[in-house]
Amino acid sequence: MESAEFAAARRFILQLARQLHQHGTPAHRLEATLSVLAQQLGVQAEFFSTPTSIMVGIGDLEQQRVHLLRVEPGQPNLGHLSQLGAITRQVMDGEITPAEGLRRIEVMDAQPPVYPEWLVMVAFVLSSAAIACFLKVRAGDVLVASLLGLVTAITSILASRSENTRHVTEPLAAFVVSALAFTLDGVLRTRTGYATSLAGLAVLLPGLTFTVALTELSTRHLASGTARLSGAIVTFLGLGFGLALGAKAGGVAGEALRDVFPMLAGALPRSVLPVWAEWAGLVVAPLAFTVLLSARPTDAPLIVMACAAAYVTSKLAGAAVGEELGAFLGAFVVSAGSTLLARARRGVAMVTQVPGLLILVPGSIGFRSMTSLLGQEVETGIQTGFRVAIVGISLAAGLLAGNVVTRAKGRIRS
Repeated sequence: MESAEFAAARRFILQLARQLHQHGTPAHRLEATLSVLAQQLGVQAEFFSTPTSIMVGIGDLEQQRVHLLRVEPGQPNLGHLSQLGAITRQVMDGEITPAEGLRRIEVMDAQPPVYPEWLVMVAFVLSSAAIACFLKVRAGDVLVASLLGLVTAITSILASRSENTRHVTEPLAAFVVSALAFTLDGVLRTRTGYATSLAGLAVLLPGLTFTVALTELSTRHLASGTARLSGAIVTFLGLGFGLALGAKAGGVAGEALRDVFPMLAGALPRSVLPVWAEWAGLVVAPLAFTVLLSARPTDAPLIVMACAAAYVTSKLAGAAVGEELGAFLGAFVVSAGSTLLARARRGVAMVTQVPGLLILVPGSIGFRSMTSLLGQEVETGIQTGFRVAIVGISLAAGLLAGNVVTRAKGRIRS
C-alpha cells in the first residue's frame, strides 16, 4: 500500500509528463526534467518517450509499476510550458505539495486559449508576409502571400475541427493555397506562383520537427527521433503532393481566366522591396510566432530579440563562411542565450529557443526537395534533400553545443 504523499507524487509526475509532451517538449528534455523531478520527490522512476506515447516505470525493478500514456504529438504551447515550468520548480523547491501542483495543472489545462481565433488568423497573414519579405519577392507578391496566409489559416482551422479531415490538413491546405496562387499567377502574369505558395504555407512546414528529430537522434533517443523524422518526411511529402496537384489545377484555371480578365495583367506593383522590408519582417515574424505558439504577451520582446539574434548571426556568418556554419552559429546563439536567460529569469528556455529556431529551420529547402522529386527532377531533389540534411544537422549541433557550453559555465560558477 502506497502512502497518500507517494500517490500524489506519482499522479503529479504522470500528469506533468502528459502535459509536457502535449505542449511540444522533445524527448531528451522531457525525460531529463521528469528524472530530476522524480529524484527530488524521492520516487524511483524510469521514463521512455516517443512522439505518440510515454512509458513511466515507478518503483524498484522487481516490483515496478508501469504506466502507459497514449498521447498525440502536439504543437508547442509556450504559455503552458512556462506555467508548467513554474509549477515544477515550486514542487521541487517544496513551496507547494505535489497535490497542489496537480491541482494547478488541472486549472491550467481548463483555461481558454490565450489568443482569440481571429488574432491567430492575423498571425498567419503576418507570418506569410514576413516570409515573403525574406524570400525577396516583389512588392505585389507580398500582398498575394498575405492572402494565401489567410487561406491557409481558414483551411487549417476548418480542417482541424473534424476528425475526418484533421490528418489531411497539410496536403489539403497545400492544394488549396497552390491552386489559388498559380491561378493568380496565370491571371496577373507574375511568374511567382511557387514563391507565394511557399510563403503562404510557411507556417505548416515541418522544419522545426525535422530539426528536433535530428537533435533527439544526436542525444541517442533513437525511437523518438526516428519516429519524429519519419513524421516530418511524410508531412513534407503531403505538402509536396498538394502543391504539385494544386499547381496543375491552378495553371489550367489561370490560362482559362487569362483571356477573360486581360485587364488584370500587370495589376500588381512589381517594384523591388526596399531594404528595410527584410528587417521589418524580422520584427513581424516573431510577433506572429508569439501568437501561433501561444506564448505569453509579456514574452514577446524576448522572442523578438531571440529571433533577431539568431537570424542576424546566421545571415552574417553564412555570408562569410557558408550556409552550414551560419546555421550552426545561429542555433548556438539562440540555444546558449535562451538557456542563460531562462536560468537568470528562472523560466523555460523553450520560450525563446523555439521561435529562434523557426527563423532558421530549413523547411523551405525541404519543401523544394519534395516538389522536385514529385516533378521527377530526381537529381535536383536529391541534391536539395542532402542540403536539408546538412543544414538540419548543423542546427542540431548548434543546439547541443549551446547546451554544453551553458552547462559547463554553470558548473564553473558553482
